[in-house]
Amino acid sequence: MNPLIPLMVIIPITCALLLNLFHTKDRIVKILSIVVALALPIIPLVTTYGFHYVGGYSTLANSPTLAQGLPAFITNSALNLFHMGIVYSFGSAQQILIFILCLIAFLAIFTSLSETKKASGVYAFLMFMGTAAMTAILLTDDIFNLYVFFEIAAIAQVGIVVASKIKGSYETALKYMILGSIASPLLLLGIALLLGVTGNVNITDIVYSLQHGLVDPKNPVLLMACALITFGWLYASGLPPFHTIKSDIYSKALPHGAALLQVFSVFTLAALGVIILRIFSYLAFSKVFIIAISLAAMILSITMALMQTDVKRIIGYLAVGELGYIGLGLGIGTAASITAGLFQAVNEAVITAFLFIGFGTILYKTKESDIRKLGGMMAEAPKAALLVFLAGLAMAGVPPLNAFQSKLMLIQSSLSAGIPELGIIMILLSIVTFMTFMKAFYAVYMRPKPRELEIKEGKIPKATIFSLVVLLIVCIILGLFPQVATGFLQGLANSLVI
Repeated sequence: MNPLIPLMVIIPITCALLLNLFHTKDRIVKILSIVVALALPIIPLVTTYGFHYVGGYSTLANSPTLAQGLPAFITNSALNLFHMGIVYSFGSAQQILIFILCLIAFLAIFTSLSETKKASGVYAFLMFMGTAAMTAILLTDDIFNLYVFFEIAAIAQVGIVVASKIKGSYETALKYMILGSIASPLLLLGIALLLGVTGNVNITDIVYSLQHGLVDPKNPVLLMACALITFGWLYASGLPPFHTIKSDIYSKALPHGAALLQVFSVFTLAALGVIILRIFSYLAFSKVFIIAISLAAMILSITMALMQTDVKRIIGYLAVGELGYIGLGLGIGTAASITAGLFQAVNEAVITAFLFIGFGTILYKTKESDIRKLGGMMAEAPKAALLVFLAGLAMAGVPPLNAFQSKLMLIQSSLSAGIPELGIIMILLSIVTFMTFMKAFYAVYMRPKPRELEIKEGKIPKATIFSLVVLLIVCIILGLFPQVATGFLQGLANSLVI
């Protein structure tokens, strides 16, 4: 039992509730937000690996006092190994993922507080609540507990969009909620079917039941459960057919909010994708489906990005398209490809936050996001322009930045798995991604400034530049030393193929 593990969820939830209570107190909101946001990425670094049993309920095998006096048909069966309560599992993979999540949450909150004259306690509340929910999703080994925080994360995302108060944000948030009112119950129904067949909601126990013949893996109810859970996975991550609404969600949020929303999508894709592999990997078509839907996400999203004129929609579609690389890593299904896919998840979370906050400097200076009405920003904000350009290079996989390493690993994995076509597609789509980014970059920064464009006087807040520099440093470190991340992720990847 490690008391620091639940604190990674409890602290941001408590902070969120306090911010909601003191939402009109500007000074309290700023101080509390910065202190807690700064502490969040530190906690996973100082927490030792292990488990936390919510309520103190371990397995009977680990609780001899509790098991004493029970009949032999219980203590000598699988019931002795099953978990009686919610379990949080914290290993090396969770450590790096939660650290990156909390680092970006800190930068997003820090940037939002610096760019607004009066801090919004409600907006900060939603960001902390979403971060807490995403942390719990990464930690929990209980699929029903995952569903609870899945719902909390979805509501927080809708709230962030509404609180952004951008034209059209209410309509977009309503559409996302309507789709969620379909996807979430279907996910819950899939979990209920799993419970009905296996008698468990603990993921480790479900896998044990399937691997040791306690449950017939060919049961058609399990196939239905797989389909329903996968549908919920597509909704939460923004893979087709939800790629358009997901991109719309990003475009209707403030840049720092969009940065955090994309991190939620990336890590939900990784977390639920890993669970699908753990439970349903024996179904041959499950990996084929993951590969197919990932390719569809990449092709459709990049095609849609080429057609956009709003810079936020362009980056939103590119961000959704990059999710496909993660899916390909999971779908290929080897230890190397899963490591590469999870590494790509880390990289994409950092890079898309980099891009959203970077292009957010344009909105800060001009209040305009239509590339047809923008131009000449290189002269107005040269430092920000350089940082945004480097973020675009990172997304396209240009060395020595981080996505180059994960995409190279994915290409090598596809070759080793005997699917070279996937490697070729990844290379081609990376080139198109860079071309799409350069289209937006040229229109915003390098084209002559339109006469009618009004530019706000004053410099971009130092906190925003600080956040961009921090994200650039992370990109460089992971690009030069990929083992900093892959060393944390290999253990989880290996466990999924053994």
